[in-house]
Amino acid sequence: MAKAEQIIELLKSHIEGDDKRFLAIAMQVAAHEAQQGHEKIAQELKKLIDKAKDRQSSIQTKASVVNLIQPKGDLANLLSVEYTDITFTQLTFSSSISQRFKRIILEHRQHNTLSEHGLKARRKILLFGPPGTGKTITASALAGELRLPLFTIRLDGLITKYMGETASKLRLVFDAMKNTRAVYFFDEFDAIGGDRNLGNDVGEIRRVLNSFLQFMEQDHSESLILAATNSIKLLDNALFRRFDDVIEYSLPDKEQIKQVINNRLYNFKLNHFDWSKIFDAAEGLSHAEITRACNEAAKQFVLSNLPSISEQLLVDALQERKHTRIPSNK
Repeated sequence: MAKAEQIIELLKSHIEGDDKRFLAIAMQVAAHEAQQGHEKIAQELKKLIDKAKDRQSSIQTKASVVNLIQPKGDLANLLSVEYTDITFTQLTFSSSISQRFKRIILEHRQHNTLSEHGLKARRKILLFGPPGTGKTITASALAGELRLPLFTIRLDGLITKYMGETASKLRLVFDAMKNTRAVYFFDEFDAIGGDRNLGNDVGEIRRVLNSFLQFMEQDHSESLILAATNSIKLLDNALFRRFDDVIEYSLPDKEQIKQVINNRLYNFKLNHFDWSKIFDAAEGLSHAEITRACNEAAKQFVLSNLPSISEQLLVDALQERKHTRIPSNK
């Protein structure tokens, strides 16, 4: 049966009218039932979820057309826009990270209430940790939860070799934040926020960083600003006090490994696993790498017409992903 926590989350999402979150949790319940060997219940749940998705899609199609915001003029080369329906219930994070983002989402949904008391929602968030641990997808999930457009800053359009030009383009981005409430995402942020004291730094990059610090200090928009880096040690110390939250991502622990696998393979028939072998094979892999391994196992299951995804099939896919990531020294 579904865990008590899942039932509570189902009720909460229903009360709040959050259909996407409701369906995502229902998918987790179906995956749990399949893992427990309750195939009949799992299949019935999946059928009901599919019907609910079809109904939701039909309602959305009939809804009035919304004019989607698209960057224009100089901003077209600086920003790429995405409209996402991803929610945090579809992602796997530690409980501490999940709680911090629930707090951010709640503050933004209730930002008018905070404003009445002279308070402001957290708006400037720095994410750091190893590649593939969920920093980029976090930006999409925040935009999806808050039903805002996601603007990703294009570094190839922002950073130029001409003195002063990058800072001018950066000003355009911050002006856009004031004019259009959205989630603005600076990926590979160390390209902008690198430590000014490093010996290999150049004058133009220092000026860009100084401009960014100034713009962050002056920004009082209602937009969310997210920055992500794989190496926080590369960032200039002056940046940290400009952010409301600094959130560290890490490689998944055993519970998260199990959740990533169950979420990705919920729609496939699985054998009963010896999870200790799965954990050993997945150790050191990121969330994204484990997901890719699950995809490989699922493809082999489908193309080879296997009766189920076996423990060995998944272990082999995980080990192959590990060898792909770490080239041999031979």
